[in-house]
Amino acid sequence: MLRTVSSESVTEGHPDKVCDYIADSILDAALSLDPDSRIACEVSCATGLCVVLGEFTTKSDFIDVQHIAREAIREVGYTDPSLGFDASNCAVLNCINGQSPDIAMGVDNPVDISTDPFDKIGAGDQGMMFGYACSETEQLMPMPITLAHGLTKRLSDVRKSGELDFLRPDGKAMVSLDYDGGVVKKVKTVVVSAQHVENVSDKTLKDGIIECVIKKVVPAKLLNGAEILINPTGRFVVGGPKGDTGVTGRKIIVDTYGGAIPHGGGAFSGKDASKVDRSASYYARYVCKNIIGAKLCDKVMLQVGYAIGKARPVSLFVDTFGTGDDEKIRKAVERVFDFRPAAIIDKLGLKAPIYRRTTNYGHFGKSDLPWEQLDAVEALKSVY
Repeated sequence: MLRTVSSESVTEGHPDKVCDYIADSILDAALSLDPDSRIACEVSCATGLCVVLGEFTTKSDFIDVQHIAREAIREVGYTDPSLGFDASNCAVLNCINGQSPDIAMGVDNPVDISTDPFDKIGAGDQGMMFGYACSETEQLMPMPITLAHGLTKRLSDVRKSGELDFLRPDGKAMVSLDYDGGVVKKVKTVVVSAQHVENVSDKTLKDGIIECVIKKVVPAKLLNGAEILINPTGRFVVGGPKGDTGVTGRKIIVDTYGGAIPHGGGAFSGKDASKVDRSASYYARYVCKNIIGAKLCDKVMLQVGYAIGKARPVSLFVDTFGTGDDEKIRKAVERVFDFRPAAIIDKLGLKAPIYRRTTNYGHFGKSDLPWEQLDAVEALKSVY
């Protein structure tokens, strides 16, 4: 059966991603000073303004929020006052409070009674988290989101290198793929919206993006016959926080699997690992990737559910979409993997300041991150 699947990505200069990057930069700064910091950082950006909000509990005497925010904005590429938002001139408001004692109580004093040290940290919130992996790309990620991330990363790279010096930081890409019987057949549509200087010609813009971005990312055999749409409105000069208010956590589908599976609703950026929205989602990806690595199925989704203050999950569900034995895999997962928050933090090293590396172009599929390692394959095979 023929079906078309689309996924979208955004550049690091997209206003929501600017906010995510500031939040994760502040998180990393806190963790580098105190690995036990509890951080829930929210950021919003608009014309000439960056607001940092959230709840912090940390032993660090001083986190220079102003400096960190401005450096993050500068790294993204907002250094020109004419863009309506730049690192040197925007106002940065610090509206940070302490963590709620009710939440802290559930994390530090879980309702599970046990002498096991991994039972000593409860989940920081209730909710369900999803993981996914499949065999259709080298990264064990869905191909639509993999190609979309490749396009937006390439947009930023050619802007920063000066290869396409008419580009500005904001941008988006969407890739639509035709599948037949679960197998990728071709790219149906590529949509790229890229912020640009006012005086670039339409031809220069489109030719540059086709030759230097799209053809460098999308394999020619898939691109043949595809519809290519570049800045469909014909103009994208006003962008970034001047063109659209940015808010942390609004790109959760971009951050995960591009819509290939359900999403529990929790965002990642700005949250330390006691928040299972982030840590359990990372661990669920780790588990799914090792299931595929063990060749137990061709694709797999995992859902795990938590109650605030409880260390052990309240549910665990596995779906291989007809490509494997769901129940047998679930039982193997329960024998090999420990989903308690403290165990996840310990296994993946989530007290380290690694989060700025995750912010842009997807939290999954980057081979150097701890939840992308295939180090549990043999353990799974041995109990399956």
